[in-house]
Amino acid sequence: MKVHRYTDTSEKGHGLEFGIRVLRGLAQVMFLESAWSGAVFALALCTADWRYGAYGLGGAALGTGTACLLGVTRERVRAGLEGFNSCLTALCLAVFLDARRPATALLAVVACLMVTVVTAAVVQLLHVWDLPTLTLPYCLLAGAVTVAAPAFQRIWSTGESVAVLPRAASGPTVLRPYDVAGAFLRNLSQVFFMDQWYAGALLLAGLFLASRTAGWVACCGSATGILTAWALGAPAARIADGTLGYNAVLVALALCGVFLPATRATLLYALLGAATATALTPAAAALLAPSGGRPFTWPFVLTALGFLMAARRFPRITGPTTRATTDHPAADPPRDEEAAACRQNGSARSSPRRGVRFSDPA
Repeated sequence: MKVHRYTDTSEKGHGLEFGIRVLRGLAQVMFLESAWSGAVFALALCTADWRYGAYGLGGAALGTGTACLLGVTRERVRAGLEGFNSCLTALCLAVFLDARRPATALLAVVACLMVTVVTAAVVQLLHVWDLPTLTLPYCLLAGAVTVAAPAFQRIWSTGESVAVLPRAASGPTVLRPYDVAGAFLRNLSQVFFMDQWYAGALLLAGLFLASRTAGWVACCGSATGILTAWALGAPAARIADGTLGYNAVLVALALCGVFLPATRATLLYALLGAATATALTPAAAALLAPSGGRPFTWPFVLTALGFLMAARRFPRITGPTTRATTDHPAADPPRDEEAAACRQNGSARSSPRRGVRFSDPA
């Protein structure tokens, strides 16, 4: 599968190399390979709580370091592809299991080590269909931990299970201007479990810092999530807090500019995927709630994988002469800033392949 990625050229000197890889691990949560964007993302986490910044950076560092020790290909490690699942896993545990408790920190360390193994297994499995891993390793591990946590008193501190039966939505559905503005930014911040609008603003700035294309696609994905949720009659409070729209942002980024070229056709295709992910989010929540699970990024993973597989049957999406699974790039997509360099990348969140990326000099 041809991969178009938003990159930078900020790696200078061996002494800073590991730190740059860690920052790229944060940036790869939103498909960026920019250490500068990773630094902005870390700042966004710290604005919510410095502990979240520590967990995010620490998780990315543990995942990256473990991958290095286990001999994962240098291309994957250098691009930050071994850091984003561990970053999300650590953040998930910090948010849902209390970041202040030593037991949570210890569990996060172990989980970040394990998610590297899970990632390798998922890469091997999806390699058969030439599909990316996305955040599937994080969803599998975080889902298992959060469902099992109430069974262990040293891990679970609230004393009560969060398992509930799904209920029908209630509340006003009228969106006020400040609801729309808040939802637009929180759709980005909720990717990192944050509900502060200013954190979402920093994340959007990090996207534009790496690539204007990525920034505008994220904006379109967020707007699509809001419009879809409102059209379906979701409560205004659910729309405003960003919990219905963050999967739409990720799907839009994945399908327009990363795993498919950034064109008008793929933008429309990506926005259809974003709307689908928005509708799937309550479905995933309802299915997982009785066991105490949470939707996390399951709607994004399922939607993106489904749309990527379907795209292979649509020449106007993948190109008239090149399927998405070939090793040779089709026509280059519109370039953002400078020309995109084509080089062997080991894997773009999945199997070894050649990646075509948007490159913005640092």
